[in-house]
Amino acid sequence: MAYDGELVERIRELLVGELDVTDKRMFGGVAFLTGGHMAVAASRNGGLMARVAPEDSETLLLRDGVSRMVMGGRAMNGWLRIDEGHLDDEQLAEWVDRGLDFARSLPSK
Repeated sequence: MAYDGELVERIRELLVGELDVTDKRMFGGVAFLTGGHMAVAASRNGGLMARVAPEDSETLLLRDGVSRMVMGGRAMNGWLRIDEGHLDDEQLAEWVDRGLDFARSLPSK
């Protein structure tokens, strides 16, 4: 499955004016980075990948449509997958903001 081009454009619209954000094809999807750190990505498996504060993961996992990312068979704390059906405009904006906030809290690469 390929990433959702419409989701990529929706994310880009939310990021207009965010001069410190770049996008890059990664992991078969399109990732949005700041300071060299991924904040969110349109996943090749559909839906959104979001990077969040690891200490917030357990609470966020209680939300409908949210699961922990599994990469290389390993569950990744602080990396969440949000199903497409749980990404209306308000929800998408929240996840993008959350991902940016966390990525910006990390030292630049």
